[in-house]
Amino acid sequence: MSMGGITEPTVAPEFVSAPETNLPETKTPPAPPESTEPLPFWAASTTERQTRLERLKETAIEPEPETSEIASGEAGMVFDEVFMWSAQVLADQGRRPDQIALEEITWLQKLWKALGRTRRNLLNQLKAIVGQGPLNQQAVDEIESMLLQADVGVAATDRVIEALQNKLRQEALPPEQAIAYLKQILRGILEEPFSQGYPISFAPEKDTLNIWLVTGVNGAGKTTTIGKIAHLAQKSGYRCLIAAGDTFRAAAVDQVKVWGERTGVEVVANPGKNTDPAAVVYDAIEAAISRNTELLIIDTAGRLQNKKNLMEELNKIRRVIDKRAPSAKIQSLLVLDSTLGQNGLRQAEVFSEVAQLSGVVLTKLDGTAKGGVALAIVQQLGLPIRFIGVGESIEDLRPFSSYEFIEALLSG
Repeated sequence: MSMGGITEPTVAPEFVSAPETNLPETKTPPAPPESTEPLPFWAASTTERQTRLERLKETAIEPEPETSEIASGEAGMVFDEVFMWSAQVLADQGRRPDQIALEEITWLQKLWKALGRTRRNLLNQLKAIVGQGPLNQQAVDEIESMLLQADVGVAATDRVIEALQNKLRQEALPPEQAIAYLKQILRGILEEPFSQGYPISFAPEKDTLNIWLVTGVNGAGKTTTIGKIAHLAQKSGYRCLIAAGDTFRAAAVDQVKVWGERTGVEVVANPGKNTDPAAVVYDAIEAAISRNTELLIIDTAGRLQNKKNLMEELNKIRRVIDKRAPSAKIQSLLVLDSTLGQNGLRQAEVFSEVAQLSGVVLTKLDGTAKGGVALAIVQQLGLPIRFIGVGESIEDLRPFSSYEFIEALLSG
């Protein structure tokens, strides 16, 4: 069936990755002078961010009050402004109308609405800033304040401001060009990990065993993310299995089983209390090999109270994998709650120290006005965003596209 030249898919959508783009080179700002007792980076960033906000608040443009825009789950398709924006975003990425599925339009509509609070705060200020004429130093200072308030973080903000100042030395930017250039800078930040050795494509390899370890603190949406990834994998034609490896939290195993039932994916679990997670992983690998599974998703404990124990547990799981499935393709994902803003960076740093992370899953974007934290995570940790979640529906998790994210953040 077609609607306005847009057709429903005949097959389920596959894992996709962000398109490559030509991006401007921006220099990383120089590191601050070392002190005798340096603070952890999240503490230093918080202090510096607060100092800058105090300095800039007198000239900053206040965002308009929030409205009650809420992301709807399965709203009917309407040819409204958001529909047209969604179709245009896909067209800008080289998609012809006959290649676009309604499911893709629906996803972009959800992304647009999920980032609504952050977008309104940013755009109201940005339009007021650039509407005053060509970009100048005062406008750059106001953009600095705007980004800090959106939890973009000190390091990423420094990089944006440096790039804007360098551009100012070359030419005056009219308003539309200034916004377009800002989008380009932000996309460059989000895509930089790909120039540092991380692969752009992030999908399981067909006809081989892929093992994805999923970490994250309780409440971040880890179990829900596992269920949604399993659902996406099945829709994309992968044979999938889930291992309930978070055996230290009483409800974790039951929650994983519920998601297994919802998605039709088998769950390997041990009903005993305080079961060794490595034993569950061992059983899951045996099951995966016997079933020719292509994607084994392993839930792991998310306890930050003792970093040493967490590291030992993850290392033990890795040893089991190396012994029983030495040829498996291993990835490790960290699930972060975007509503935590800059506070989520502390979690990210701890896990990045103890786990060999392949990337981040950013959840609950529909519940925050701090969507800029995605840029802070990438800039400060050097990790790519792999998936984003924008709601409770099983369909509300998709592979991350820097182009779609920035367009949803700064278009309107």
